[in-house]
Amino acid sequence: MYDIIVLGAGPAGISAALYAKRANLNVLVLFHGESQLEKAHLIENYYGFESGISGAALYKTGIAQARNLGVEVLETEATGIQYLDEKSYSVATSAGEFSAHALIIATGNKKLKPAIPGITELEGKGVSYCAVCDGFFYRKKDVCVIGNGRYALEEARHLANIANKVTILSNASDFSSEMFAEINRVSADLSGKISVDTRKIAKLSGTDHVEGVEFEDGMNLSVSGVFIALGCAGGADFAKKLGLELDGDNIKVDEKMATNAKGIFAAGNVNGGLLQVCKAVYEGGIAGLTAVEYVRGLK
Repeated sequence: MYDIIVLGAGPAGISAALYAKRANLNVLVLFHGESQLEKAHLIENYYGFESGISGAALYKTGIAQARNLGVEVLETEATGIQYLDEKSYSVATSAGEFSAHALIIATGNKKLKPAIPGITELEGKGVSYCAVCDGFFYRKKDVCVIGNGRYALEEARHLANIANKVTILSNASDFSSEMFAEINRVSADLSGKISVDTRKIAKLSGTDHVEGVEFEDGMNLSVSGVFIALGCAGGADFAKKLGLELDGDNIKVDEKMATNAKGIFAAGNVNGGLLQVCKAVYEGGIAGLTAVEYVRGLK
C-alpha cells in the first residue's frame, strides 16, 4: 500500500511526486505512452535554461530527478481505478494492481476521436467515451469498442458483463500478438462474448441513434452502441469512471487541486487553463502538498 500514487510523469506529476517524497511519504508514479511535453521541439519560456531546452530532455530529466530522490517510477499503462474503501484506491495496470490512500491525476487529457463519419453527429446518441458511465443503457444489446490496445480491452471487458455481445473494432490498425492472446483469454472467461474485427470502418449509420457500423468492404455490423477507446485512458476518462466533476473534459478542482472525491487530486493539463510547463509545475506542487496533508490526516 502506497501513501500516494501519481498518474503521469510530466511536469505536474513529477512535481507532485517530488513534494510528496520530500515529505517522507511512499510515492509511486505510473506513466505510459508519449507525453505532450516530449513533442515540444524547444522550450524558451521556462525559467532556468538560458538557451532553452527540448521538451524531451526536460521530460527525461524530471523522471531521473524523481528516481534519484527515491520515488518509484514505473512505466506501465493504467487501465482502471476503483475505490477499495473510504481511505484507499486500487489502480489496475498492465503490470498488476497497486493501491494507495491518495491519488493525483496528472495524465493530461488524451481523449482521441477517430476521423470516422458519423462519430460527432451521434455523440450522446449511441456514441460514448465511457463504458462505466453508459454501459448500463445497453443491457443485452450488441455494442462495439473502437480501439486496439489494453484500454479498449478493459472497456470491452466491462461491457461484456452487461451487453449481449461486444466487438472490438481496430479500424484496420494492427493488434499485437500479445493483445490477441489477451483478448482471447478474456473472451473465454466471459463465455466468448468478446470478438475482434480488423476491417476498415467507412462510417457509422443511424440518424437519431446509432444503428450500425459500415465497413469499406460494404458489409455492416449492427450495433446499438459504439464506445471510443483509442490509445490509453486520459484524465477525463478516469474522472468519469470515478464520478469526478468535470468542466467539459477538464477535471474541476479547488484552489488546493482537490477534486470532489476525498483523496483524489488533479494537476496540470487535465485541469485545463494555461497549458504551459510553469502552470503544470505549480499545480503539481500544490497537489503534492495537499495530498501529503490529506494522507497525514488519515493516520
